[in-house]
Amino acid sequence: MSEHAWLWAAKAAGAVAGSAVSLAYILPRGRREAAVRFFVGVACGLVFGGAAGLKIAGELGIDGRLGAAEAMLMGSAATSLFAWGAIGVVSRMLARAARPGPWPSHEEDADDGNPGA
Repeated sequence: MSEHAWLWAAKAAGAVAGSAVSLAYILPRGRREAAVRFFVGVACGLVFGGAAGLKIAGELGIDGRLGAAEAMLMGSAATSLFAWGAIGVVSRMLARAARPGPWPSHEEDADDGNPGA
């Protein structure tokens, strides 16, 4: 296999591994949520894995010690894990915001109890 093919394989393996680890980290509420979050994690790992791997290696000071495939694998796994977790947090925040809460509605805010106002 060529070096280019190895890099793509490392990216794909990291993206899938990051999404798989995320399944255990934040359990999905259903199959649809699991599928969406898994595929978004894989896509983010494939797209941003290279840049993230270089950034992480640079921040840790190990950029000269890692090969290209290792950096891709690390970056793809980290990006996939973060994307999957972020989507889980955001989806739960949106679901919580959609439920009626203890706050008054806009109509109740306008009615301050003063007649004729």
